Amino acid sequence: MNESRVRLVVTGDDFGYCPLRDQGMVEAFLAGALTGVSLLVNGASADTAAQLARRHRIPAGLHANLSEGRPVSPNLGSRASLIGPGGFFLGKMGFRKALAEGRVLLPEVREELRAQLSRFLELLGQEPTHVDGHQHVHVLPGVRQVFGEVLREHGVRYTRVPVEAGLHRCEWLEPQLRAFALAVEEDAQAAKEEFEELGLRWPDAYIGLSTMGKDMSVSRIEAAIEQAVGSVLSPEDALQGGRAITMELMTHPGYPSVSPTSGCGEGPDAFSQSWERLHELQTLLDPALHNSYQERSIKLCAFKDL
Repeated sequence: MNESRVRLVVTGDDFGYCPLRDQGMVEAFLAGALTGVSLLVNGASADTAAQLARRHRIPAGLHANLSEGRPVSPNLGSRASLIGPGGFFLGKMGFRKALAEGRVLLPEVREELRAQLSRFLELLGQEPTHVDGHQHVHVLPGVRQVFGEVLREHGVRYTRVPVEAGLHRCEWLEPQLRAFALAVEEDAQAAKEEFEELGLRWPDAYIGLSTMGKDMSVSRIEAAIEQAVGSVLSPEDALQGGRAITMELMTHPGYPSVSPTSGCGEGPDAFSQSWERLHELQTLLDPALHNSYQERSIKLCAFKDL
C-alpha cells in the first residue's frame, strides 16, 4: 500500500453501555484513535454518553439492539416475541434461535428499530451517521430487510457489513467465537443484495471480528488491513498503484464495567467486566499503531466524511 489510498473508519461499539466504557472511548476519540462511536440507546449510560458525544463533537451512529436488555418501545409488552423472562430481550443466541424457529414477529422488530432511532434523535438532536447492529443482529435473515427499510425511512445511508477477508484462517480465535464470527460473516454476505436494493452503503472493506478483546494487537490490525486491501483491489489496481478504498475497523474499547451502572438493564456481561476492553483501548492508543497508519498512508476518518 503506497500513497494515501486507505480511509479508515475506527468505530467504538457499545457507547452508552456504562460510564467507564464511555470514558475510555472519549479518551480514545480525543487522542485520535477512534473516529466515531455506535450508541446503545437502551444502555445504562445512554443519556450521559449522548451528552459526551455532543460536548466533544464525536460522530455517533446507532448500535441497534434487539438482543440485550430492555426494549425502548413502550408498545412491546411481556408477551411480545422479542421479549423473554423479566421483560428483557432474548439474548445473543436466544434471539437467533427464536428467529430461526419462526417465533420472532418482524412487525415488532420494525417497531423497536423505529423506537430506537427516535430515541437517538431525542438524545443527539440529529439522525445517526450510520446504524449497525449490536451482536450483528442487523444482518440476520428477515431482520435485515426490515432494518434496511427503517433506515431508509430515516434517511440513514451507511451501515456495517461484517465480512472480513481471511477470517477463516484466523486460527487464534477460540472455537466458539470463530464459529459465531463465521456465521455472522455468512449472514452479512447474504445481506449485501438486500441492503443494495434498499440504497444502503458501507465501506469497501471491514475488519474487527478477528481482533476483538485479547485477540487485538498492532500486528493483527496491520495484517487484517493488508488482507482487506488485497480483497478489494484487483491485480490490475495493485500494479497501477491502487485506487482509494474505504474500510471500517470495529472496536470495543473502554475501562472494565462495574455493576450496577452498566449494561442494558441486566447488568454488565463478563466480557465488559474483563480486562479485554482495556486491552483494546491500550492497543488503539499504542503509538506503534499510529506510526503504522502513517507509514502505510492510512487516513482515519468518520462515516460522515465518506
